[in-house]
Amino acid sequence: MDRPLIVVTGATGAVGRHVAAQLQGLARVRLLVRDAGKARALGLTGETVTADYADGPPLRAAMAGADAVFVVTANPLRPEHDENLLAAARSEGVRHAVKISWLAVADPDADDLVARWNRDSEQLLHASGLDWTVLRMRSPMSNTLAWAPTIRQDGVVRALGGDARTACVDPRDVAAVAVRALTGPGHEGRSYALTGPEALSPREQTRTLSEILERPLRFEELTVDQALEGWRRKLPEPVALALAEAAARRGAGDAAHPEDTVAAVTGRAPRTFATWAGDHAAYFR
Repeated sequence: MDRPLIVVTGATGAVGRHVAAQLQGLARVRLLVRDAGKARALGLTGETVTADYADGPPLRAAMAGADAVFVVTANPLRPEHDENLLAAARSEGVRHAVKISWLAVADPDADDLVARWNRDSEQLLHASGLDWTVLRMRSPMSNTLAWAPTIRQDGVVRALGGDARTACVDPRDVAAVAVRALTGPGHEGRSYALTGPEALSPREQTRTLSEILERPLRFEELTVDQALEGWRRKLPEPVALALAEAAARRGAGDAAHPEDTVAAVTGRAPRTFATWAGDHAAYFR
């Protein structure tokens, strides 16, 4: 029997690159990317299709003949991206869509732009006519790569909410759940809450990185205004404000509860932050 053909969108992203790698040998992989050069630089293998989520015909071509699609969208100001992807998948007879979402969706008090966008995107998926699986992930451990420049240069981590604990998750574990859902039965109509095994604060993550790097690191608390200034340099104003709202919820403990879903789906305990940091230490040196 032929292996299934799976389209991986966001294939150069924090989770998508691991989905593409872990699917090797289990499925035929088609990478949907905006930058084919970046995919090659990451060593990703598989058929590569270059398309933008706004381009209908290229999206349909990318979905042609596929059995399933891994869906990653990243811009809460462009909700039509989900609509376009799902419409293309449906038009080409794709059976199953596995989508990345955020665990804040399950928090009734989360009403910022990003939380609302993810809720709406999940509803679009439910109404798409495709079999669906939603992966609601907590903050990925790879977010701490944003600290790498100041760690390398100054031995310092600057962040908002230094004592706010989050059950952050290794993107490789999210990818492992995605691969199970994309290649095996019994995951249709399921929403999975994906976290790491423990809740850690930025101060605690800084201490872990210090131990792994064998050098002293200090933590400097940012004010809300300082954090907003940094986000505004990189992101549109509505997104920056949504990140500030999410940070306030983390400070209230809303992101600190670990779930056991990774182990239940994959049969393997989720990786700790110390493991992730050790595997990525070169980025911080």
